Amino acid sequence: MQSKIYILLSIIVITICFSAYELISANQNDRPESFEEGYEEIGYKSVEDAVIQFEKHFNQKVQLPTITPTIPFTHQFGRFTEDPKYNINDSLEIKFVNENAPENHYKIDIRPLKNRLHFKDQRNQKTYTLKNGGKAIYFEHHLFNFFVFENDAWQYMLGIDKRLSQVTPETFVKIANSIE
Repeated sequence: MQSKIYILLSIIVITICFSAYELISANQNDRPESFEEGYEEIGYKSVEDAVIQFEKHFNQKVQLPTITPTIPFTHQFGRFTEDPKYNINDSLEIKFVNENAPENHYKIDIRPLKNRLHFKDQRNQKTYTLKNGGKAIYFEHHLFNFFVFENDAWQYMLGIDKRLSQVTPETFVKIANSIE
């Protein structure tokens, strides 16, 4: 009797093991996600497409800086974010990144002046004057250094990875002044 129970339990255990066993096979076409696909997955697209989407949404042209920091970038991406619920967080984000050097990360965020962000409470904030007479502020944050200014109907916030100390506030002034 004990041997029958042992055989029956063995058959049940073997059946459970085989039914729970999942065959995993690799497809020759399986490949890791590309750098670009990772950004596309979270809503980034070409800068041109994002700018067009942003301009159509606001029915107004936006000017981008014509120069960037003199560090190597391998990719640039754009993303228009619409805030349909409150209509105050609509913005254009442009990222310049380097696939091989994560610290080479520069970004431009643009939003309408009516929804500008205020940075009065930032410590060590410095003010700069642009060639159009406008004021800009520079401040350091945890991971990025920021340069914020207004031009036409837009607020621009330039940000650079803090590890890139060669990008100075004076560099940001030149970038801001390149907007025509």
